[in-house]
Amino acid sequence: MYRSMSLKIKTKLTSGIGLLFAMIVLLGGLAVKNIDNMSTDTQNILADNYNSLLYSRRMLDALERIKTDSVARSEFEKNLSLQKKNITEIDENVATSHLVTRYEAMQKNLNDTTIQRVRVALNDIMTLNMATIYRKSKIAEHTADQALLWICIIAVACILIAFVFLIRLPSSITTPIRKLTDGIMEIANHNYEKRLNLGEYQEFSEVANSFNRMAECLTEYRKSTLADILKTKKYVEAIVNSITEPIIGLDCDRSILFANDEALTILNLKRENVIGKSAAELALKNDLLRRLVRELIQLDENKEPLKIYADDKESYFQVKYIPIRVMGREEENQYAGDVILLKNITEFKELDSAKTTFISTISHELKTPISAIMMSLKLLEDKRVGDMNDEQIALAESIKESSDRLLEITGELLKMTQVETGKLQLNPKITKPIELIDYAIKANRVQAERFGCHIEVEYPEKVSKLFVDSEKIAWVLTNLLSNAIHYTPENGRIVVGARQLDKQVEFFVQDFGKGIDPRYHQSIFDRYFRVPGTKVQGSGLGLAISKDFVEAHGGTIRVESEVGKGSRFIITFNV
Repeated sequence: MYRSMSLKIKTKLTSGIGLLFAMIVLLGGLAVKNIDNMSTDTQNILADNYNSLLYSRRMLDALERIKTDSVARSEFEKNLSLQKKNITEIDENVATSHLVTRYEAMQKNLNDTTIQRVRVALNDIMTLNMATIYRKSKIAEHTADQALLWICIIAVACILIAFVFLIRLPSSITTPIRKLTDGIMEIANHNYEKRLNLGEYQEFSEVANSFNRMAECLTEYRKSTLADILKTKKYVEAIVNSITEPIIGLDCDRSILFANDEALTILNLKRENVIGKSAAELALKNDLLRRLVRELIQLDENKEPLKIYADDKESYFQVKYIPIRVMGREEENQYAGDVILLKNITEFKELDSAKTTFISTISHELKTPISAIMMSLKLLEDKRVGDMNDEQIALAESIKESSDRLLEITGELLKMTQVETGKLQLNPKITKPIELIDYAIKANRVQAERFGCHIEVEYPEKVSKLFVDSEKIAWVLTNLLSNAIHYTPENGRIVVGARQLDKQVEFFVQDFGKGIDPRYHQSIFDRYFRVPGTKVQGSGLGLAISKDFVEAHGGTIRVESEVGKGSRFIITFNV
């Protein structure tokens, strides 16, 4: 089929181009022939008449000098001989004979009269040739006019035929191809009712028939699968609506593809006003949707749970954004949109609040018996009560250490509950960084001496003052220094200090212990987290509370550590 079509198109092109080629050859041949005729006429004029005029002119010159120049006679006779051989016209023979007679008479009697007679005979020959040149020029001119006329006629015919081919031939090929392309585009746009009628273009009729058969097959296939597609769509919609958590689907242009009943409820929107609409446009009049779309564009890993007032109560939702990717033509995952999933964490939030209240209450309640224990230990140490033996002193020391530890844990729990309940209050004031470092060193002096640690201070001459809550930042440094002491080998060294970095001040506490695996650099700041294998006792709250205190001041805290090379905790504040 396609071979037959290509052969017909090839025949059209060959016929058209062949005809044009033949006309061009005809036009060229005609031009060459006429140019050759004109060249022949011109050559005749030059070869015949021009030479006669040249010889006559030379004889006239010699005639003027014939009385005074002996050479003139030989020149005259030489050109006369040439003229006798160049007789080309009918009357030129008579004129030449007359010239010969006059010349012979002049030779017998050389005078002005005989010379004049020879001159007249020469003028007759020149006049005869001039008239002949004029006549032949007219013939050549007529020949040129005839050639020009025929060349113009043939050229106009070629132009007309070429114009007809220019109009008809391309359109006879491009028109059916364009119709075929339009039909393919219609099929690509799912218009399977499109049919082609190319009956006037015989070479494309088979293509049109094949196209129409393909369209009919696609139409039948669409009708057979449309019911299945609608059934599947309803099934998917039922699954989405059965999800108890709010869920919203967006395409790559941020238009809403689907939203279940739970999502429509918290958005306070109707389904017919949402599906297929731009989320950005709907967000202009819906605060909740605006926040969801904004966080989709600018993801924040540390975002707080979403607080929504619905059903006459406060509800908390954790928002999760899931990018949707589909398999493309080249087996590459292509971005197709996003799914916004809101997980209701109200129950967990309430449990967390209850947990925080419980911990706060227990911590406050524990402080009283702990204080009583500490007071009793003070009384036991008083010599007025009585002396204790070595075993009793050891027991008292053990009780004191446990009480101190218990008091430290309850203090950390209280600080944690302050952060969680939002009751953390800052009392900032202008503070020198060295004062905070000195406080932390003094608070850990006894502990450092006990473990045999040497604390070194690195502090430059000029460090900017800070506007912070000195009590809380001093607690953070004290906690970091205490941790460093616990993880430093006996008789080891610890470096604590500060330095200026442009418009920031950086505190650091560095030990040279066993270090922290990079896998846990982020987790150690989570509450209750302890690095696996750690033997040092602790609640797992110190670093979490330190992070909350530092971030409450707009600062950052991080760790730089490698296993076997110690750890360096760094706190950064803006000046």
